[in-house]
Amino acid sequence: MAESSPTVRGLFAFCDGTAPTPDSLLKKGTDPWESAFSPQIETCVRGSVPVFNRLLPEIAPVKRYPSASRFRRAAGLLPTILLAVTQATPLAAADAIAIWPNERGPGDATQLEAERDTTKPTDQLIAGKRVARIGNVSVPTIEVFSPPAEKSTGAAVLICPGGGHHILAYDLEGTEVAEWLNTIGVTGIVLKYRVPFRNPENRSQAAVQDAQRAMSLVRSRAGDWKIDKERIGILGFSAGGEAAARAALAEARTYERQDDVDDVSPRPDFAVLVYAAGLITKERDKLRDDVRVTEKAPPMFLAHAFDDGARIENSLLLYLRLKQVGVPAELHAYASGGHGFGLRRTDEPCTGWPERCAEWMRGRKIVP
Repeated sequence: MAESSPTVRGLFAFCDGTAPTPDSLLKKGTDPWESAFSPQIETCVRGSVPVFNRLLPEIAPVKRYPSASRFRRAAGLLPTILLAVTQATPLAAADAIAIWPNERGPGDATQLEAERDTTKPTDQLIAGKRVARIGNVSVPTIEVFSPPAEKSTGAAVLICPGGGHHILAYDLEGTEVAEWLNTIGVTGIVLKYRVPFRNPENRSQAAVQDAQRAMSLVRSRAGDWKIDKERIGILGFSAGGEAAARAALAEARTYERQDDVDDVSPRPDFAVLVYAAGLITKERDKLRDDVRVTEKAPPMFLAHAFDDGARIENSLLLYLRLKQVGVPAELHAYASGGHGFGLRRTDEPCTGWPERCAEWMRGRKIVP
């Protein structure tokens, strides 16, 4: 048994330490879905077992149309899931680390319901797979996913999932990105920043604060995590791309010093922005006044689709401004692909952006 896998431990703990059967699961509660296919198991299994996505169509009807026969059929799939879990090679992730000394962030007294995966069975699939949409984040955290020691390059990337500052696409634009980064020897650090937004007048404020704090925390722990503190970048998608861009461009902290961690620089050494949003005016003809680009900005890689509802002008105008101030940047503008594709491969060329990004990182000597 893969004792190092938190997925295995979580599933076995729920199933009383024995392989699940339809009969044993049916005894766990009067509501089959809530007892057997709770959000905890669903999230736990989906996090590291690709086969779960193939089995989800068999399980999902149980919630929509509960019946004994449907439930027994779905519950009978759990041994298959369990086998896949025991054979999986999980990412080497540490426990989630709260980034703020007071857990919630400076001055944040917002009262929310419990954090949860808000995804519904009817929500859109991406590349045929479900997306974990995490909502009600009160305590921002980071999860550190390290590549094998023999493959590590010392580079690291803080990952900011998107979600319109309402939710976080935590697997599509978070843990799956960390997994890809690990394949090229880069430590992936997934930031679970506060959502929904706290300030209607400045929707990205909490996310940028969390990104800056997380960057300082990562840099302060570089020795512990075997990271080169001068090769720590930031990567963001959509609203997370806005947070990443603003954190990269900011010349000062956006919050008051909290402790010694804030004595460490919050500026990333490079930035990767994939279909970034929130950077342009409503007229789409210029960057917003509060998006200030100077020669101090780090090198950037940008990717966007022409038909993206979160307009490609976000990337085009930022790229042009970077060019004007002399900051190295690379832009990939794809003819189609829409929004929110993450790095799940489809026939769309835009889903090949990770390969282009890896080439850019090698060209910048971020990785060998």
